[in-house]
Amino acid sequence: MENIRDELPLLNMLIQGIAQQFGRDCEVVLLDLSEFEERGSYIVAIENGHVTGRSVGDSGTNLGMEVMRGTDREGNKYNYLTQTKSGRLLRSTTMYIRNSAEIPIGCICINTDITDIIMAEKALKDLTLSDRLNNDVREIFVNDVNELLNILIQESLRYIGKPVAMMDKTDKLKAIQYLDQKGTFLIKKSSEKICSFFGISKYSLYSYLEETRTAQSDKAGVLHH
Repeated sequence: MENIRDELPLLNMLIQGIAQQFGRDCEVVLLDLSEFEERGSYIVAIENGHVTGRSVGDSGTNLGMEVMRGTDREGNKYNYLTQTKSGRLLRSTTMYIRNSAEIPIGCICINTDITDIIMAEKALKDLTLSDRLNNDVREIFVNDVNELLNILIQESLRYIGKPVAMMDKTDKLKAIQYLDQKGTFLIKKSSEKICSFFGISKYSLYSYLEETRTAQSDKAGVLHH
């Protein structure tokens, strides 16, 4: 293709299809760059021009000038933010069409107005208070206490970050401390299941508990003084 007008029906169909797919807030523009020195870039076809208030015959933007001058050798730009003169926010993509000599002869620009989406996102955040949630609180809803025990044991694995088969004594000590701090040993017969899971004896379990609780008590005493 040496001139975009050589394939104008095809290009028109393309921009119409993109606009139909993404709706009235998506402006799709076909710009001619073949007469750049005489008249700059100008719009030869446009769908949903109300997004930026432009129409056929209007000029293009500064991006085309940078590409034609060679300042911007990359050319294509994807998924960038810009805004209209009225302050509406757009998510945009610009793709250049080149001739056989790799000289830009036109471009297709897609500009989607995301202003209302951003406002809706803000309203949802205000409603859910998602930016003020306390992520340190982890509450688990279960149907029975044994299910809770299983979940806590699995969480201790994630806390250590390795499977039981790869744990040494220090890892198991930390896992037992984690479970103790979560109140796991208040669950009836939890000791038996935890010993079986970590492959330790009851003697080792009680030894680990004594060690971690003593260390915690000593630390609390130091902080208190």
